[in-house]
Amino acid sequence: MYQTPEDRPIYRLLTGKDDRAFCERVSEALDQGWRLYGSPTLAWDEEGGFMKAAQAVVWHEADVLK
Repeated sequence: MYQTPEDRPIYRLLTGKDDRAFCERVSEALDQGWRLYGSPTLAWDEEGGFMKAAQAVVWHEADVLK
C-alpha cells in the first residue's frame, strides 16, 4: 500500500472556483508529491456566475493507467 500525506486515497479530484486559490491548491499537491492525472476540466457555474475547475491528481508512487 502507498503512504500518502494525511492517509488520503491515491486518487484525488481537486475542485473549486477557477482562481488563484485553486491554482495554489494544485501547486501545493504537486509540491507534496502528487502528479497530474489527465487534463483539467472547466465548467460554468450558472448559480454562482463563475468558472469552476477540476484537476485529478494521483500519488506519485501509484501505478495508475490512463
